[in-house]
Amino acid sequence: MNQYKDITLNGSIEDVVSFINNLLGQNDDLIIRHFKVFSEFPAVIFYFSALTDQVMINQEIMKPLMYVPEHLQNEKIEISVLKNIISDQALFYSQSKFERYLGHIAEAILEGKTVVAVEGMDVALLIGSRTVDKRAVDQPQTEQVIQGPREGFIEPLISNLGLLRYRLPTADFRVNITKIGTKTKSMVAVCYLEGVVNPELVKEVNKRLSAIDIDGILDAGYLEQFIEDNHFSPFPQIMNTERPDKTVANMLEGRVAILVDGSPFALIAPVVFSSFYQSIEDYTTRYLQGSFVRMARVVALVFSLIFSALYVAIISFNPELIPTKFAVAVAGGRAGVPFPAVVEILIMEVSMEVLREATIRLPQQVGGALSIVGVLVIGQAAVAAGFASPITVVAIALTTIGSFATPAYNAAFALRMLRFPLIFLAGIFGLYGLVVGLILICNHLLSLRSFGVPYMTPAIPWNIQGLKDLVIRAPFWWMKKRPPALFPLDTDRLGPDMKQIVLQKSDNALDPSKMGNQEEDK
Repeated sequence: MNQYKDITLNGSIEDVVSFINNLLGQNDDLIIRHFKVFSEFPAVIFYFSALTDQVMINQEIMKPLMYVPEHLQNEKIEISVLKNIISDQALFYSQSKFERYLGHIAEAILEGKTVVAVEGMDVALLIGSRTVDKRAVDQPQTEQVIQGPREGFIEPLISNLGLLRYRLPTADFRVNITKIGTKTKSMVAVCYLEGVVNPELVKEVNKRLSAIDIDGILDAGYLEQFIEDNHFSPFPQIMNTERPDKTVANMLEGRVAILVDGSPFALIAPVVFSSFYQSIEDYTTRYLQGSFVRMARVVALVFSLIFSALYVAIISFNPELIPTKFAVAVAGGRAGVPFPAVVEILIMEVSMEVLREATIRLPQQVGGALSIVGVLVIGQAAVAAGFASPITVVAIALTTIGSFATPAYNAAFALRMLRFPLIFLAGIFGLYGLVVGLILICNHLLSLRSFGVPYMTPAIPWNIQGLKDLVIRAPFWWMKKRPPALFPLDTDRLGPDMKQIVLQKSDNALDPSKMGNQEEDK
């Protein structure tokens, strides 16, 4: 269509029909219908039946165009004023505009718009009539919470933007929409809060997006792989979420959200490592509960990364580090196992990964049963057959459960991948290999950046304000400032007197000692 992008309409509907037929005429769902505007001017209408609501087209587009308005029934309508009459008096439709370039007209039809061309007019009318079946707004499947909103993103971009605007009814909310993909022309929306986000961040996001030249963008994950800083790191440098409330919370801190039409996930940038083990439920519950659950989550994160490797290192090289009675019990359990500890752990780890993948791919009705029965049967059978010892099954179970406790799936997947090189190092060099592996991982984490923000902030570089929301979740009145690593324009999150108001002692309005002695009911 690029060869037609500078060619304009000449007023002949036959030329327009010929152009559309040559370009799109091989599609059986393309509707081309001739009619007369106001029963006088020959016209033709184009649309794809699969992308539009035909009842709406008949009732709200064709019917008003075919019948002369009552106040103009006895007047002569000239072609020179027909354009203004159609747009201002006949067609009561807000999403409409005139276009003169053939290339843009063809793109509009492909996007699901309805195009009306009238004989003698050098412009065509483009009407937004796209209607695509969509699923209802439902609870997020990957980020479920006990206390918090139950709404999740769906595929249409407009619906997702509505979920964000519902939570951000402010004039500072900005949405910049662009199209990426030479074939799919997917709409990509960059959302942020003006006056809060640093303009340099928005400029960098738009720069990276504009540099993408690909035939199609089918999901937000495509964009993530193009715009992240380190493409070879197992750790994600951009967060994806299907929760509108989590997206808004990050925008309020000064981050940018990226949404793609057709994807139920939003991308959040920039992020730090601590963002991936934090949940929106940490903030919707009281801070004592949120802090306790977050610390348990951190312990589970450590378990999922090093527990298997630590088990291999101690059993294979340093059994003297465990109590004597426990060492005897472990040795008794491993008496019939013909493999060394590292091979035993690897067999169970690979089996668990295969079982996990099979559970995800199976239908929902079968997957739940397989996950429970598979773990019990395979674990018991492995112990009975002598492939693994009971303590190995316990170690694998704790490691797997720890990986499930990480709220972000992509961050948990990174830890799952890193378990295997740590197991190899522990199996070859013992605790020394495990420590070297952890040092290499920490060194890699310290080298990562997300849009210039150090990945391990606020721990390194150290920041006292950010530490209030790292391992524990401090009360809201302690976190008066937005994360300084994002360099937001508006740094204040709370009002200047909010802490004093929250901590102010009440007057105990219903204190019995102040209300006087109340006579008991008789």
